[in-house]
Amino acid sequence: MSTISHDGRVQPLELGKTVFDFADGLAVEVPTSCGRNGKCHECVVEITAGMESLSPLSEFESFLRDSYRLACQAVVERVDREIHFKPLRRQPKILTLGQNKIHLDFDPMVTRQGLDVLYDGKVIDQYRGCLYGLAIDLGTTTVVVDLVNLETGNSVDRLSFENPQRFGGSDVMHRISYDGGPHRGELQKAIVTAINRSIRTLSRARKFPRRTIYEIIVAGNSSMRDLLFGLDIQSIGQKPYKSKIEHEYLEGKRISTELIASAWELGFRAHRETRLYGLPLIGSHVGGDAAACLTAIDMATVEGEVVMMVDVGTNTEVVIGNAKRMFAASCPAGPAFEGGLVNYGMPGYEGAIDSIKFCPESGNFDYTTIGDLPPEGLCGSGLIDLISELRRHGRMTPKGVFQPDNKQSEIVVVPENGITFSRADGSALAQATAANYCGQFIAMRSYGAIPEDISRLYLAGGFANYVDVSHAIEIGFLAPVPIERVVKIGNASIDGARELLLSRRQRKKLNELIKNIKHVELESTPDFFDIFVEGCQFTPMPSHT
Repeated sequence: MSTISHDGRVQPLELGKTVFDFADGLAVEVPTSCGRNGKCHECVVEITAGMESLSPLSEFESFLRDSYRLACQAVVERVDREIHFKPLRRQPKILTLGQNKIHLDFDPMVTRQGLDVLYDGKVIDQYRGCLYGLAIDLGTTTVVVDLVNLETGNSVDRLSFENPQRFGGSDVMHRISYDGGPHRGELQKAIVTAINRSIRTLSRARKFPRRTIYEIIVAGNSSMRDLLFGLDIQSIGQKPYKSKIEHEYLEGKRISTELIASAWELGFRAHRETRLYGLPLIGSHVGGDAAACLTAIDMATVEGEVVMMVDVGTNTEVVIGNAKRMFAASCPAGPAFEGGLVNYGMPGYEGAIDSIKFCPESGNFDYTTIGDLPPEGLCGSGLIDLISELRRHGRMTPKGVFQPDNKQSEIVVVPENGITFSRADGSALAQATAANYCGQFIAMRSYGAIPEDISRLYLAGGFANYVDVSHAIEIGFLAPVPIERVVKIGNASIDGARELLLSRRQRKKLNELIKNIKHVELESTPDFFDIFVEGCQFTPMPSHT
């Protein structure tokens, strides 16, 4: 008899059981709040093998496509095929608790006077023993939630999870298209439910009532932020690629692109008076996550030098300049370095290969994994290492052809675990690399700088902290700035969001700062295609622009 499995755990298949039933037996945590009747839409799982052995989509699953099912609705109807599944809401392991700034401009919106709790000077509650806020980095692939003490300014706890909106597409443009279809609102519901689950987890772990969360601040790209607020995001997917909010700002109908709304009315289970604050947008797809990074690196204080910030992700953002003048670009890199499109690619979970080296003597690869567990795949830093090693040792040409046998379709990376790297994988990574290449190259050229002019290159992002910078430069993933000038700043977006949660003055500074940023639309650059093709070659970016 065939089996059903998740993460190496296996059970024999039985007719009539749901995937949720098997998840119980395999001790796999799958979220649900409706009693498994299909109504809450929380138990989305990805069926990576054996979809044909399951029942057809039920009416409750009409919002799903491709390889996604509701665990409570997917019933085993055949037992002659292996079934593999995984829940969407997995937890990345490489994100760590951020650093609390020593010199913090402490000026929170939520304060206390005696027993009165105030928001912007208005009494909203009576003191319940603590004042908390949430800072959220809402990434396309990964979401980070930081619980912050609004009286001390300290981070209390931080957790992260895979963005459950992936059933609508792995990148921004696919999610925009999905939300414009018949199931508009499903993506917003999915992320609000996931954040509420995080709130419940934190409140139980730290033993505080959810009603003591009085403000939630969100840093995300334009699409992710506006989706969370329940806004129509279709204009972001069409030229000139601007959100409804940005259009209103440019038309003089708004004084800022920041958003403030009732968190309770949007479905968040905190205090009824809790406000949801969305960081201002920089332009087009460059959103509040990039703006938060600028706060984290104190861009408003940078004068007389040129710095560049690269926030690596599914949608990479690049900002170059100083407080007086900046250029920004958005690079639609896609999910190839974050677990999508590459057959054995995966986010930075335990078991992901995070560094790898080719041994020409044996023809094998040495590697390390997150958590020192058996390898399951390669995360972003491991993929950059792999490409660099293959190019350095002549195992792959600039066009992605494997050597010495140019007819070879794949390279075996970890034979005992069946992990391979194919030409199709290389092609997906080439395009993702080229997007990063173009963003940095064109932003530098627009500003009038060359790599040598950059005094600091701030490298931000979930997996960027673990990237071998020399390897990233070798394959054109990063500009050839002198390595000693590259500063890894981890998940700067969440650190900046926390700082903005704690300071009204910093919010005002940020709104003023981003007025000095000019957005560069990469696709409108006359030689964009030529630069993109060059970026696909896995060769270093030229030292001049």
